[in-house]
Amino acid sequence: MSSMSETSNLESTTFDHKRFLASTSTGAGVYQMYDYNSQPLYVGKAKNLKNRLSSYFRKTGLTPKTEALVKRISSIQVTLTQTETEALILEQNLIKSQRPPYNILLRDDKSYPYIFLSSNDDFPRISLHRGAKKKKGRYFGPFPNVSSVKDSLNLLQKTFRVRQCEDSVFKNRSRPCLQYQINRCTAPCVGFINNESYGEDVKFTEMFLDGNNQELMNTLAARMESASENLEFEQAAVFRDQIASLRKIQADRVVESEQGDMDVFGISQARGGFCIHVLFVRNGRVLGSKSYFPKEKLDQQKSEVLAAFLPQFYIANTHREIPAEVLLPHPVEDADIVADALAQLRSAKVIMKHNVRGQRLKWLQLANQSAEQNLISRVNNREKVQQKYEALQDALQLPELPARMECFDISHSSGEKTVASCVVFDEGGANPSDYRRFNINDITAGDDYAAMRQALERRYKRLCEGEGKMPDILLVDGGKGQFNVAKDVLSELSVNNVELVGIAKGTTRKAGFETLIVDGGNSEITLDSTSSALHLLQEIRDEAHRFAITGHRQRRDKARKTSSLESVPGVGAKRRKELLKHFGGLQGVKAASIEDLAKVQGISRNLAEEIYQTLRMS
Repeated sequence: MSSMSETSNLESTTFDHKRFLASTSTGAGVYQMYDYNSQPLYVGKAKNLKNRLSSYFRKTGLTPKTEALVKRISSIQVTLTQTETEALILEQNLIKSQRPPYNILLRDDKSYPYIFLSSNDDFPRISLHRGAKKKKGRYFGPFPNVSSVKDSLNLLQKTFRVRQCEDSVFKNRSRPCLQYQINRCTAPCVGFINNESYGEDVKFTEMFLDGNNQELMNTLAARMESASENLEFEQAAVFRDQIASLRKIQADRVVESEQGDMDVFGISQARGGFCIHVLFVRNGRVLGSKSYFPKEKLDQQKSEVLAAFLPQFYIANTHREIPAEVLLPHPVEDADIVADALAQLRSAKVIMKHNVRGQRLKWLQLANQSAEQNLISRVNNREKVQQKYEALQDALQLPELPARMECFDISHSSGEKTVASCVVFDEGGANPSDYRRFNINDITAGDDYAAMRQALERRYKRLCEGEGKMPDILLVDGGKGQFNVAKDVLSELSVNNVELVGIAKGTTRKAGFETLIVDGGNSEITLDSTSSALHLLQEIRDEAHRFAITGHRQRRDKARKTSSLESVPGVGAKRRKELLKHFGGLQGVKAASIEDLAKVQGISRNLAEEIYQTLRMS
């Protein structure tokens, strides 16, 4: 791969596109557009760079947003590639790393969950798995979310009773656990089932996860009849219950005759917004689905949005599983190039098609209908949010509609493990990806004012340094004291363009009787309990409260679960295990003398003294 870069004369106020295009290559490659602050604006690819870049500088026929983009261009850099496939992969890597504002950005680079069945254990374990597939065994999926995996695991646990416990728990059991008592495990940990019988349960589990439900039911029916003939009525009843469970699943789910692994895409457009819905089909079964709402940037049509979405969905996300087939609602540009790139990543052929029949057509129709319905729901929700924002603008007499709001809250238990939360609401409502938590340290226990000051200072120092977006409204949950702390912090940091609002509980401390502190603390407003503006503020306040409490509980529970032995130098996991096993628990270790500690395998006299002193101080 070779590269070439061209930039405009930065002293000029207008990008000299004629001079730039005169020396631009006609080969394939990627182009990057930058503004006058050298910040990326847009990344694109082209089979012919000169022709594609020339299209941005036509005198007529440009959309308003494309014209806005062109006006901001200060320089363009191009990178030549040997093939269009190379250009596509490079384009997606640049979009992922630079996140240009005029590109469609997919905020979904997490790995998807799988069901994992181990293969190197005498009694294999079935569990949820996410991340790299390094362990030996079979992986079933991907599933669209963790809840769908948990539902499947719960069903399998009831039906086939294959163990789901951690290996460390399994190897150290001396008697059956609660799962055996409630008939969700056969207790292989204590030898209540032999390898052969357990292996059958594992085989049935695999058949179910592979989608061979009819074959599985026939096998179970044959086993049930055989057990009845041999007068093994209890075993026959087990097979009967398993068949009943599978029949209920078939009644609740459409079982398809199609086979194969594929992702099915549907797309809908309404009022300037898009929804792309994906069905995940594996072994001919729909494992789940997910909707995405890419932001429209350049007055694009559905085919253009889908064409930009596909490479990001697969290529920019290294954790994504690429299926053998990709079904599309209509033709998209460069589908063959995308298919070639996916084939390289998958090391096997990938088929992308839109003209299908039978069950594949039904899946496409379902994906499109789901995209349409989800987009309507999203648009309606945004309209409701817009109405609340307008009501808040009127209530606070703001010159402009607020586009971004932040709210802070403090949570602790008698001063223990204090956590501050910051939640963010924008034009679409709650924006969890921008939420932040702050672990508060080095303050007097229970001092909420000091906790609020520390959280605000840490947050707004970063915002002042350009690490995030400054809000239009800062909402503080509390009375005059909390309000004044926030006011002082903003003043010290010279933050002048943020409207500070305090929301204080009324004398009854009931919802609907809150008092708003505004105008630098000089005025108070009491809104009607039916006010949309008040409902919005209550929603933000309650979300900040929930987020703070959740963080505090997690921090507190983690601290309480951490053994004080972990703080002793030289005492690792193995020695901790030996100590706890020898003395029967942490309390026994704490009560032991230095001589008793030194009797434990792996514990020297010096280390015993260190343990003794550390535990006395904790």
